Amino acid sequence: MNLIAGLKISCRALLRNKIRSLLTMLGIIIGVSAVIVMVGIGQGARISITDKIAGMGSNMLHVEPGSLTRGGIRGGRGTINTLVPEDALAIVEKCPSVALASPAARITAQVVYGNLNWSTRVQGTTPDYMTIRKWEKASGNFFYDTDVRYATKVAIIGKTVAENLFQLTSPIGEIIRIKRVPFKVIGLLKEKGQSALGTDQDDVILVPFTTAKKRLFGKHSRLGRIVISAKDETLMKSAQEEITLLLRERHRIRGGKDDDFIIRNMADIQDAAASSMKIMTIVLASIASVSLVVGGIGIMNIMLVSVTERTREIGIRMAVGARTRDILFQFLIESLVLCSAGGILGILSGVTVSELISIFAKWPSVVSIQSIFLSFFFSMMIGVIFGLYPARKASMLNPIEALRYE
Repeated sequence: MNLIAGLKISCRALLRNKIRSLLTMLGIIIGVSAVIVMVGIGQGARISITDKIAGMGSNMLHVEPGSLTRGGIRGGRGTINTLVPEDALAIVEKCPSVALASPAARITAQVVYGNLNWSTRVQGTTPDYMTIRKWEKASGNFFYDTDVRYATKVAIIGKTVAENLFQLTSPIGEIIRIKRVPFKVIGLLKEKGQSALGTDQDDVILVPFTTAKKRLFGKHSRLGRIVISAKDETLMKSAQEEITLLLRERHRIRGGKDDDFIIRNMADIQDAAASSMKIMTIVLASIASVSLVVGGIGIMNIMLVSVTERTREIGIRMAVGARTRDILFQFLIESLVLCSAGGILGILSGVTVSELISIFAKWPSVVSIQSIFLSFFFSMMIGVIFGLYPARKASMLNPIEALRYE
């Protein structure tokens, strides 16, 4: 029996029971569709998180206060206060791989405008901070080095703050009060949305670092972190080593002692996030593949029923000259036709559901060619594996007993 003849016979047999064939394919349709949707959701989440981290600056480093060890007990991150604004200046001047460095310290404070108020993050920093973080203005201006030098009372606000204090009016030029200190709004940040860690990046007010220290944080306020950008992504490692050597020297840390600061590399965070999302995609695809196996069991069950129903037909075919391998080939083709048709319908269903999720749930879903080919390949494998036993059972029938079967 050649392939064309086998396909014709299989299609005629399947079309005799259209509803049963469709219900048999349903498991494969759901399985293939689930694999495509789950892989699409996982890949969409990975790309979204990677893009958000890259948007924060892939060549960015954070230096944060380290932990304090007392009596053999190590405290958590930030339990020691050793970072000072002069560290940021020294890093820029003495580390050749560093382009910019900006000190940053923040508090949560109640901000008042007219009869409206809003609790938000107030961050003291320098103009370089916006360049390092790649933040852009929607209107107005950023503050300048002179504002930091003379501790002027100016502020740049995020979109969330503007919506809650100024609603539909422009905030530029208005006066807000932070801890009863008046600040003039000179700029509005462009909307950034949520960070990769789920923080609302628009719920923030930026003020000059010196102003924050004198007017808001108190004289002995701690420096929360130093934000740094390397000159190039390839210089991240050398920048990290230079900063470590410099800060150990400035903080007079002897050899063998632990650092009193922590350096966080955004490239490492990006790699770790991408790796985690890749594992999540594999887990989701594996869970979805279970439904493909369930669909394969359904196909094997229906194929066994079909062999029993067509025992006399098999006997007649053997009586007129069909060989064992012809019967095996015929039923195996029937199983493959069921799985391939189910796979194609599953692909169409999966692509459609992924698009609907992107549109209505606003969740990024990326349908790749690899996931389509992979799910279709597995559906065909299911057809071979679960169709082989019924096909072999049909091919091993005794022709005489098969002809006697009623």
